[in-house]
Amino acid sequence: MHVVVCGAGIAGLTLALQLHRQGTDVTVVEAAPGPRTEGWMLDFFGPGHAAAARMGLLPRLQELSRPVEELVWAGARGRPRARVPWARFAAALDGQLLSLLRPDLERALREQVAGRVTVRHGRRVVGFADGPGPLRVHLDDGTALEADLLVGADGLRSRVRTAAFGPVPLRLLGMHTAAFAVEDAALHAALGRRLWLTDTLDRMLGLYALEGARVAVFTVHRTPAPAPPADARAQLRAVFAGLGGLVPAVLARCPPPERIYCDVVAQVEPPRWSTGRVVLAGDACHAVSLVAGQGASLAVAGAAELARQLGTAPDLPTALAGYERTWRPVAAARQRAGRDGLEWFLPSRRTTLWARRAGLRLLAVPGAERLLLRGLLGGPDPPGGALPGGRRTGPDRGRGRGAEPALEAPVGRLPRGRGRHTA
Repeated sequence: MHVVVCGAGIAGLTLALQLHRQGTDVTVVEAAPGPRTEGWMLDFFGPGHAAAARMGLLPRLQELSRPVEELVWAGARGRPRARVPWARFAAALDGQLLSLLRPDLERALREQVAGRVTVRHGRRVVGFADGPGPLRVHLDDGTALEADLLVGADGLRSRVRTAAFGPVPLRLLGMHTAAFAVEDAALHAALGRRLWLTDTLDRMLGLYALEGARVAVFTVHRTPAPAPPADARAQLRAVFAGLGGLVPAVLARCPPPERIYCDVVAQVEPPRWSTGRVVLAGDACHAVSLVAGQGASLAVAGAAELARQLGTAPDLPTALAGYERTWRPVAAARQRAGRDGLEWFLPSRRTTLWARRAGLRLLAVPGAERLLLRGLLGGPDPPGGALPGGRRTGPDRGRGRGAEPALEAPVGRLPRGRGRHTA
């Protein structure tokens, strides 16, 4: 069996690794010219953590994890409103929590597939023909790959999804998010090993220290705009003007728009995850958004479940049906939890802001952190009984400029253009 995976992100690499271990021939096609080095912090726990343990990845992920000692929420003037030791969150999850940069998670997976799986960087899938005989996957260099299965692991705006099912509209959640990095030794020293967040209405800015004097910045704010702005820096400076504390230093050093990741906050819910010999994985079929979090965790665990079904089912249709039947309820529960928690995640009313502060103070009560986290996670348990998890502290995406509008293409023909995990 030969499987072509479109996208060398977390879901694509996880699937490639597990299929290789099952004796399947895998080719990964990725539009980016090489591995991504930019990316943002994510909290990795729940089903992805459990799957990584079964895959033998935890020792390496623990080596790559970034220590966080405390979360601090600061008011509009920069004064701390709540402080929570990171150890309380870890204790609530029985220590099964890692803080990782997204590129480090991809790095650990890439190390496992190196020399075992063919990864073709700088190549894009432009179409496929799923007729009699082998499935033919066409690349932008004019070549074609023959395969038994094509997997679209190419992100929120998946072109494989569009080609297979036609346009699937995004569910916009009324927010924009942005992420970038600045160089500031004083700001870096002030942060230490803390994750610093604004505790403000309709807008939130978060900071954490990287290597050297670099500081990662992520933001989210409410807006009805259906697409990201042409000038992300101008928007951020306008939205976050007037906040105190560490915010003015960040805005003063905000990089030019082409160095800022900026996008809408959205989910995607295609009517089906597979058709014929084409199937979707990761954000291509179950993007949960940064509000719900745990996109990376679901990507790892969902890809592992797809590999398991392919390795155990008697035939391909049974495997693909079993994968969607098993994993869609888990992803759908996290998507619903994210939508239901919009007001808590980013308050638009002062009463919610005050209630959230009270909830954070409850974390000082022994045992309360476990109840609060389980209430936030919600939903059915995935296979193996692990809680759905992997909540992010910021956009777990790499660097890029803005988002593309929904793309339309005839079934079986992929549109051209950029994309986060487009290949």
